[in-house]
Formats: sequence, C-alpha cells, structure tokens
Amino acid sequence: MPGGSICHTLPAKLINGGIAGMVGVTCVFPIDLAKTRLQNQRSGQQVYKNMLDCLIKTVKSEGYFGMYRGAAVNLTLVTPEKAIKLAANDFFRHQLSKDGGRLTVLKEMLSGCGAGMCQVIITTPMEMLKIQLQDAGRLAAQQRLIPSMAPALKLGAVLSRSYNTNPAPHVVRVSAMQITRELLQTKGVPGLYRGLGATLMRDMPFSMVYFPLFAHLHQLGRHSPEDPAVPFYWSFVSGCLAGSIAAVTVSPCDVVKTRLQSLKKGANEETYNGVVDCIRKILRKEGPGAFLKGASCRALVIAPLFGIAQVVYFVGVGEFLLGYTPQSICSS
Repeated sequence: MPGGSICHTLPAKLINGGIAGMVGVTCVFPIDLAKTRLQNQRSGQQVYKNMLDCLIKTVKSEGYFGMYRGAAVNLTLVTPEKAIKLAANDFFRHQLSKDGGRLTVLKEMLSGCGAGMCQVIITTPMEMLKIQLQDAGRLAAQQRLIPSMAPALKLGAVLSRSYNTNPAPHVVRVSAMQITRELLQTKGVPGLYRGLGATLMRDMPFSMVYFPLFAHLHQLGRHSPEDPAVPFYWSFVSGCLAGSIAAVTVSPCDVVKTRLQSLKKGANEETYNGVVDCIRKILRKEGPGAFLKGASCRALVIAPLFGIAQVVYFVGVGEFLLGYTPQSICSS
C-alpha cells in the first residue's frame, strides 16, 4: 500500500516525508521559481519566453542563488507539509480499509482528498510567502524592460511599507520574516491564509488524482501476486508519472492560486476579489490558454519531487533512524 504499511509508526512516516520534501525541493526549486514567474506575467508584458529563458535571465540579473529566492521558506515548511500529506493519506487509507476489503478507487480518492485538506494548514502560508520572494525578480525585470510604466506599479495594500520602492531596476530584498510580520500586523493570521480557497481547489483534486494513480502504477511493478516486492526504481517512476499527470490536471487551479497570493502587482496588472473574479478576469483578458501557463514547469517540479518522496518513504529512512527494522530497498 502506498505510504508504507500500517505497522510503521507515525514518527517514522513524518521523518520520511520531511526528508523527501527537503531533498526534492533542493533539486527542483529553480524550476518552481520559473513556474511562478511565468504564471504571473500577463499578455503583452512578457518578460520571459519560456522556462529556460526565465532561468537564464534570472542567473544573469540576480546571480545563481537568485534561482533559489524563497527556497528557505520551502525548506523550513516542506517537512511538516509533506509529512502531513503522506501520513494523512496513509491514515485515511487505513481507516477506509478497516472492514478488511480491498480499497476501491473511490475510497482511494477520498483518502487523497482528506490528505489534501489536511496539508493546506501548512501549504497556504508556505506558498504565500514563497510567491512574494520568487516574483520580486520578475517585477524588477519588468521595470527594466518597460521603464515608462514603472511609476504605475500597483503596490498591494498589504506590505506597502515593505515593498515601497522607487522604479529602480533592482530586486527588492524582502525577507520572509519581514513579510510575515507585516501581514500579521495588518491582517492578522488570516493574512497568511490568503488564497486558501484556491489552495484547497488545487490540492484536493491533486491528491485525489495522485494517490490512487500512484497506487495502481506501483502495483504494476510487483514481481508476482505472491511476491509483493517492488524495486525502488519502480517506486520512483510511479511517483514521477503520477505526480506529473496530477500536476498538469490541476494546473489551471495553480495559476489562480498564484495570482491570488501575489500581493505586489506589476505595471497594469489587475487585482482579484476571490477565485471567481480571478477566473473571470483571466478568461476575459488573457483567454483560456492563460490557465496553462507554467504547466510544463509544474510537471517538471512535481514529478521528481514525488518520485523522491516515494523512494524515501518506501525505503524506510525514518524507520532506520528510529531504530526499527528498515525495509529492504526493494520492498513495498
């Protein structure tokens, strides 16, 4: 069963999810940064042509570590986020299979839905802070390319002090702690949960697609019905494939979430009053194609992220660290 057997302890599951998340984020964060910037740029004001162009321009203007703006937030919060997601899915699967029967696809989808609902406790503020840091370079680049429009930059009502800058072509260095303090002072805790509805709209369907799909792909790698052992590379491939399919499926929701959580707007970039208003304005001004912005980047981010997560989870690193009998690298 994906996520390890029920006999494994919850602490081991949390360690596995945390380690997997940190390794995965470190590997794919530059692509995630490109995804955020591509999703936020509007028609007629493109700073980047595609993912590669975005990464090249980022390195040229911000240096190598510019590709990791906001990574500290993710590395700090991805451990509890991934841990909650994997452990919650495992818990719900166990609860739904107590009758001893085989889990149906519907029950697997319900388990994934429950996991998606649980993880937004951490995901929403994590994404909120990460997006502000990732998008700062795009706004600075836009000012360089369209200097005449710089005075028209619309600053969010929130963080007006933190982001109040002259139209100089440089990246504003704002820390995650500074953004957090400003939000808490002006909006309170709800300020950190801006875009919660859109995050739920993305993460619940994602988990409903990902976990059942992974479970069935993973079973295909078994040597035989009598031998449930699955090679570790098959866990990786299954996680990558299921993750990329689920990521592309919910990509439109991710675009809406990114737009809603961006506090600072560039030149002539509209603001949105909720999910429905955001969808309506994107359709009217940019067309249906805008909902697939950054879809390929998101697939490239999610695929290795969940592939690595499943390998770490199935290998049983947490069990080993806690002194339990570790799973074989080729066991499920």
